[in-house]
Amino acid sequence: MDLTSGPITKTLILFALPTLASNILQTLSGSVNSIWVGQFLGEGALAATANANIIMFLMFGAFFGFGMAATVLIGQSMGRGDIDAARRATGGVIGLALLFSVLIAVVGWFASDRILRWLETPPEAFTLAHDYLRVTFLAVPASMLSVTLMMASRGAGDAITPLRFMILAVVLDVVFNPVLILGLGPFPRLGIAGSALATAAAGTISLIGMIAWFYRKNHVLRLRGRELSYLYPKWSELRFIIGRGLPMGAQMFVISGAGLVMIGLVNREGLVTAAAYGATLQLWNYIQMPALAVGAAVSSMAAQNIGARRWDRVSAVTTSGITINLAMTGVLIVLLLLFDRAALALFLGSESPAIEVSRNIQLIATWTFLPFGTTIVLISTLRANGSVVPPLIILFLSMFPIRFGIYHFGYPLIGSDIIWWSFPLSSLASLAMAWVIYRRGNWRGPMPQPA
Repeated sequence: MDLTSGPITKTLILFALPTLASNILQTLSGSVNSIWVGQFLGEGALAATANANIIMFLMFGAFFGFGMAATVLIGQSMGRGDIDAARRATGGVIGLALLFSVLIAVVGWFASDRILRWLETPPEAFTLAHDYLRVTFLAVPASMLSVTLMMASRGAGDAITPLRFMILAVVLDVVFNPVLILGLGPFPRLGIAGSALATAAAGTISLIGMIAWFYRKNHVLRLRGRELSYLYPKWSELRFIIGRGLPMGAQMFVISGAGLVMIGLVNREGLVTAAAYGATLQLWNYIQMPALAVGAAVSSMAAQNIGARRWDRVSAVTTSGITINLAMTGVLIVLLLLFDRAALALFLGSESPAIEVSRNIQLIATWTFLPFGTTIVLISTLRANGSVVPPLIILFLSMFPIRFGIYHFGYPLIGSDIIWWSFPLSSLASLAMAWVIYRRGNWRGPMPQPA
């Protein structure tokens, strides 16, 4: 899609919807696979996959920033009409992803036991987690290359190709899981390793298909002839991608770290509250999806318009992104609050005492995602021009000193409810900081390009 001309709101919606669909599919795939593992192999296997998935999330979070930095480069290059620069950025981040992922796979294979011990994996789940994690590490190169290609494609204005191959990966993963876990037909019974192998096989097939599609359709980012040398990135490109990618990746670690601390605080309130919070998080995963999808679309669209020097459209893209997100997220919040009991019963059972606790959490904190989504859009616009340190500072301040300060001073006054109030209050604080940076910061202007 040409993101530098035409109606802004319509274009942004059409560009964001495939990303939203991809996020929903990926989450549903994880839920279905957890059901397969839990039903066929039991709670120990489910705990094993949870431990392994935490590690994978951190690994991909570490690389996420590099992919986003390259996406900004690609978007601005496309906006300038410099296709060669977009391909250089694509080749550079793919080469970096390949090196990074192979290193992770090798280290992870040999260090899997030590990593699981650091996580204090329960003894009854340790062997299962070991088998699952080792196969998962072997699949890291294909998975990381696939994610990198999808991010690059969106930066170039193509959100449909990533959706196509996300659908393929999800369908194959859901089908392969029971086949390889149970050994259906001619396949051997592999147990939990079969679940990891199913995900690896599905991701590899999807990656091969996506690469073939790039060349068959002569995708704007495909590399041919001398362009294949772009897979060996120059130091100037690596310095740019790493310099801007590290703060973006650090944002993921800040969010993950705050989430882990919050779980610890919730666990202090007892099993019922912990179960209620766990069910609430399952529902919140879906409510936050519009913000993440719209934020990604705003970042790509703003980057292209910055590259084209269409600053008037950059402001309009941000305004449209905020409006779209508020509308989509608002509808989801209303639906959740209307049908919260039925939704929570899917996770907790209709007679669970945790349902009422979870409903209380929903009433207090679910509207958090309105200021949260607005903040994501503002940060995405800043990121589109390479402004990556202010968003990191904003997230750190809101997630740690502000959120946990609210908890510390508020707990003696209102008890455990302050945990839930800390979500919207800290989100409002992050929105205020992001708005000040967006309106008064010096993020506008030409972004330095790699030499």
